[in-house]
Amino acid sequence: MASLPNPLPTLDSLELGLPPGTLLGTTLWLADAPAQPGDWTTYQQAPRAVGLLPVLIDVGAGHGGPEEWELEPEEMSYPGDHDPEEILSDFWEECCAGEAGDWPGPAAPLASQGVPDAVAADVADSLSAGTGLLKDPRLALVPARRSADIPTAIGWTGAVNYANDTARLSAILRSWEDRFGIRVVALGFDQLLVSVAAPPTTLDDALAVAAEHFAFCPDNIWQGAGTLQAYAERQLLNQPTWHFWWD
Repeated sequence: MASLPNPLPTLDSLELGLPPGTLLGTTLWLADAPAQPGDWTTYQQAPRAVGLLPVLIDVGAGHGGPEEWELEPEEMSYPGDHDPEEILSDFWEECCAGEAGDWPGPAAPLASQGVPDAVAADVADSLSAGTGLLKDPRLALVPARRSADIPTAIGWTGAVNYANDTARLSAILRSWEDRFGIRVVALGFDQLLVSVAAPPTTLDDALAVAAEHFAFCPDNIWQGAGTLQAYAERQLLNQPTWHFWWD
């Protein structure tokens, strides 16, 4: 892959011949039309050469589009300045230790079941075709060096009631990129969806990953599956997507 410019360009400095869309600040271009299958692959290629990555933005989940969200890119730190294991341990101690005991440590890397970018494209196409997870997905482009940094780059604050610096979440997402081949595919007002090229295929591995998810987003368990065992079995085993929601 060709080296990316340093620093990354601002979106308003580029002429990419994009379809009708809206430029929100300098870190988010959002298409006017609903996303269609195939859009992700189209915009994963040429824009990437100048440091832009695609993400689906859900504008129809009751909170309007990102122009109505509180995007604060200038308030975020740099994901690379944070240690993901330390953050997970801190999150665990703050919210999970009382009911689940000591922090069990990070899950081991898992074998990939596919090429991460190809898995992401398949997931994006499925979401764009209307699987129900997203109400009104729009294709967006964000200046970022890696997929995990997209929420931080746009200053997404969907988890602000849990983590007020999104860079801490991106640091964990970076680690998941390395260990599980994840890609950030979609963002809503308070939701995050990633594709997974190396999902757990055994219950033991799924439970190890479930502990990280509990620390990352407790609402997935508290307001979802109820227990780590149920969450691991229903949401993680052989699943190509992970979905997070913060109250």
